[in-house]
Amino acid sequence: MQFIDEAIIEVSAGDGGRGCVAFRREKYRPNGGPCGGDGGKGGDVILRADHNLSTLLDLRYIPRYRAERGEHGRGKDQHGRGGVNTIIRVPTGTLVYDEETEELLVDLVDHDQTFCVASGGRGGRGNMRFVTATRQAPDYADPGELGEQRTLRLELKLLADVGVLGFPNVGKSTLISHVSKARPKIGDYPFTTLVPNLGVVQAPGRGSFVMADVPGLIEGAHQGTGLGIRFLRHVERTRVFLHMIELSNDADRDPIRDYEILQRELELYDEAYGSQLAENPTLVALNKVEDETIAEICEEEVGAYFAEREIPFFLISAQTGRGVVPLLHALSDLLDEHKKQTAPETEETEPWDPLRS
Repeated sequence: MQFIDEAIIEVSAGDGGRGCVAFRREKYRPNGGPCGGDGGKGGDVILRADHNLSTLLDLRYIPRYRAERGEHGRGKDQHGRGGVNTIIRVPTGTLVYDEETEELLVDLVDHDQTFCVASGGRGGRGNMRFVTATRQAPDYADPGELGEQRTLRLELKLLADVGVLGFPNVGKSTLISHVSKARPKIGDYPFTTLVPNLGVVQAPGRGSFVMADVPGLIEGAHQGTGLGIRFLRHVERTRVFLHMIELSNDADRDPIRDYEILQRELELYDEAYGSQLAENPTLVALNKVEDETIAEICEEEVGAYFAEREIPFFLISAQTGRGVVPLLHALSDLLDEHKKQTAPETEETEPWDPLRS
């Protein structure tokens, strides 16, 4: 399935039905009188968030949506039926903008959350509504109102607890495939991952959380270099970052430099787009420690760098699973701590005393 995270659609609510002009002429009803019913209300266009969806692909193929119009009023005091609403399902985490005004209309973050993006027109009043003591036989009715029309821009931002960041080909996809049932594409060449991958991780003895494998970042990602700027926004909702750093004998790769480049890209993205990615709680995973010699050297040199800055780090092998369980425990604990810090404060109230009431 293609991963589509932006879509532009046109929505049109249903028009209201016309009111009816009619007079009752029936046997045994000599007085008769106006009997034109009201027109029905036009249907609304409603967006509904669905956590079972992960892409806006369907909206790319069907870019126009229209709700049913209301029925016209009829004689014999019969009102027209209201138009059926059109419901469009979108993934949770979808931002909805008005394409013309650039106004943010709604942020759909909860499952089954709904929002009306175009209201149907009101039905016109029939002539029976205009009867007064001095106007016994009105011969006119209201036309139905037109439904709203809008052009919307939908932008998807993935909802995940842990975002895995790192340079291309450092083992991000290997890790998420090892700790979850996600099966991302894995290869020994850069930019194997072209779309974000989500996986539900069950830490042994702890609760589960959602991990997102973000496509590889490189220097200049905040300016659009590589795939970075397109997918950096998907980690704006992420609570915790896991920086994946590769340990190797390659002289061109310096773990400390790689980390500083990644952190700098987050800071530059924050400055450009007003986010706070660089302030998120962070863990570091030093990956590819299959070689014991490299692991010992890096634990002394690289580990001292992170220890000095009080950044938790772990030596792991995503391929063999070495050190992965302690890493998952640390991520779970950090998420629990983050939830407590961001939870809304509740006022403490004294227990109810019937004698004081």
